[in-house]
Amino acid sequence: MIFDQSIKKWFVDEEGKDSNIKSLLKSISWRVVGTIDTMVISYLITGQIKTALSIGSIEVVSKMILYYFHERAWAKISDNNS
Repeated sequence: MIFDQSIKKWFVDEEGKDSNIKSLLKSISWRVVGTIDTMVISYLITGQIKTALSIGSIEVVSKMILYYFHERAWAKISDNNS
């Protein structure tokens, strides 16, 4: 029960909205899935594992950053509509 309350404080702010930490963790987990997909598709197109890994490693960082800011923008929109 105490553990549940601690976790909730990490993931939900005082107003009951998703916290920055939750947005960050969501962006990381989604990027793992997305990057695997990108690497597989890159490999299928090029037939070269080195190229696929290169594309995936660049893509993982850029899209994680983009997703984080996208998530925070949507949180701000939700705040304005409340």
